[in-house]
Amino acid sequence: MFEVSTDLVLFLLGAALLAGFVDSIAGGGGLITLPALLLAGASPLGALSTNKVQSIFGSATSAYSYAVSGHVDPRSQIRAAAVALLAGIAGAWSASLVPMESLRIALPVILIAIAAFFAFRRGLNDLDRVRRISPLAFTAFVVPVVGFYDGAVGPGAGSFYMLGFVTLAGYGVLKATAHTKMLNFASNFGGFLAYALTGHAWWAIGLAMGVAQIIGARIGSRMAMKQGARLIRPLLVVTSTLMALRLVWQML
Repeated sequence: MFEVSTDLVLFLLGAALLAGFVDSIAGGGGLITLPALLLAGASPLGALSTNKVQSIFGSATSAYSYAVSGHVDPRSQIRAAAVALLAGIAGAWSASLVPMESLRIALPVILIAIAAFFAFRRGLNDLDRVRRISPLAFTAFVVPVVGFYDGAVGPGAGSFYMLGFVTLAGYGVLKATAHTKMLNFASNFGGFLAYALTGHAWWAIGLAMGVAQIIGARIGSRMAMKQGARLIRPLLVVTSTLMALRLVWQML
């Protein structure tokens, strides 16, 4: 039934559960599942394709959890989500054109900067601050860039959306997290649509990991809504730092 042995199935399910939990709070789950799929024997394209299959379940669950709890009105994000979807498709189709070497050098620096911002910036809590950019401008300039990256590569996209909402839209940490999830799902789904057509995905494994993602995302989003910035902020710092260190290690 599954494309790999039973022990590897259990390993991948555990990775997906943890990724769903982390992603629902701070983003970065892809940096758990992508290496896990490669270790399980998937080809690079197969790992990217399967990762998109399973990750849409976690991002959809997170988006739904925050919406039904009243932390975000999905109707207010329809246009931004549509832009993120199209950007995700474009990113996935253009993945071969992305300058990966430059990206590998820049990403650790960006992620460390994000970690430092959330670690040392005073006053980062669940209260809204001054908005520096209109919703229309955010949708026109921020969402396409992050959505394209999410479709082409993926890991860290949630952190980038989050940073935009906090620094430019002026959202409090919990509100920013809630608004991140629908956009993350949309660009994720766009990448999924493009990668699914390649025929390299492990569908049985991807769907099983998707179930584990749902469980992890439900647990994580509930904890985030209860704890707010007290949980989200330190986990985002830790996640961004670990992602940066892993990327540096891969370059050595």
